[in-house]
Amino acid sequence: MKFLAHGIIALLLFVLVSPAMAAIEIEGDAYVGISSMYLWRGFDLSDSDPVVQGGMDVSFKGFTLSYWSNLDLDSGELNETDYTIDYSFDPSEMVSLSVGNIFYALDGAKDTNEFYLGVSLNTILAPTLTVYYDYDEADEAGMFYTLSIGHDLELAEGLSLSLGGLISYNQESDYAIGNYDDWHNYELSASADYAVTEQISVSPYVIFSDALSDDAEDIAGIEDECVGGLNLTISF
Repeated sequence: MKFLAHGIIALLLFVLVSPAMAAIEIEGDAYVGISSMYLWRGFDLSDSDPVVQGGMDVSFKGFTLSYWSNLDLDSGELNETDYTIDYSFDPSEMVSLSVGNIFYALDGAKDTNEFYLGVSLNTILAPTLTVYYDYDEADEAGMFYTLSIGHDLELAEGLSLSLGGLISYNQESDYAIGNYDDWHNYELSASADYAVTEQISVSPYVIFSDALSDDAEDIAGIEDECVGGLNLTISF
């Protein structure tokens, strides 16, 4: 019920503020999807139970405010809500930068904050290095790094295929990941994006993840995981 209430509020806000957003060139999207599990940085956070995840992004002049939540279908509880503020810009034609903060509101655990900085190269495979710093609840270094690549293929009009890969490194992010300094996990992903209309799209996806080190297996408990899901997105 709480998830439904959040969804209704988000929809009402969308309807009420859409004319104003059009006038001042605000862009964004609202989305909802179902997934076979909640997979985050290699962790199965839903005990392999299906989840519903949804949120909204609103952007203006490089700034983006985001809301995201996770509904556990087994318990019926909305057990996580994330709020993100991001600023992204291109200092040159070849480089894009993103800086921001994620606030994790968690059910059954202490809330925490992560600051992040991302650097992307606007070239083939779009390599992106992102550094996360848990400055709130981590007792040690609290650093986590990801390096990702991706490529989009247009299969037909309105239909595209996105392929991606990611590796991560944990530097004593002891609250969320584990108290060790080693490689963490890798992910391989594929998604198809079909544009139903100019504003509505559906995206089935699959992600495979596994540990990259003994520390990730023994300390963090990372195992091989495969997750699939389907998202519905409305852009405005």
